[in-house]
Amino acid sequence: MNRIQQAYGEGRPLPGYLLAMGTYAALVGAVAAVGRFTGARLPEKFSLGDTALVAVATHKASRLLTKEAVTSPLRAPFTRYEEPAGHAELKESVRSDHPARHAIGELLTCPFCAGVWIASGLTAGMVFAPRFTRLVSTALTAVAASDTLNLVYDKLKS
Repeated sequence: MNRIQQAYGEGRPLPGYLLAMGTYAALVGAVAAVGRFTGARLPEKFSLGDTALVAVATHKASRLLTKEAVTSPLRAPFTRYEEPAGHAELKESVRSDHPARHAIGELLTCPFCAGVWIASGLTAGMVFAPRFTRLVSTALTAVAASDTLNLVYDKLKS
C-alpha cells in the first residue's frame, strides 16, 4: 500500500478512504441482509414526488451536517475551524494527522460526499419506514424552502 500511496501522491489518505468505502459497503450489506431477513420488499419504483422529496431532504441534511455552525461539535474531532462561510455556515479544514481522521474529516465537510450516505439512508428508510422517512424528509425539505425564502428576503432588503 505504501508504494501505491507514494505513486498516487503523498498526503492522500488512501487507507482512510478504503475504511470509509468498506464501512459504507458493510452498512449497505447489513441493510440488505435485514431486508432479506425481515422480508421487506423493494417497491417496483419510487414516485417522482418521493424522489424529489428525498433529493431536497438529502441536500438539506448534507448541508446541515457538513457546513452549519450548529453541527460543528460533530466535525470538531476531525476538522479545524477556519472562518464563517456565508449564512450560518462555516469553513473548516480537515485534520491530516491520521488517514482515518483525514478521510472522516473530508466526509464530514463535503456535502457531496455526505450526500451519498444520507441519500442511501433515506432511500433505505423509504423501504423500511416510509411514513417516518417521509415525515423527516418533509421537515428537511421545509427547512430548505425556508432557507431559500430567507436568502431571497435578505437579497430583496438590500
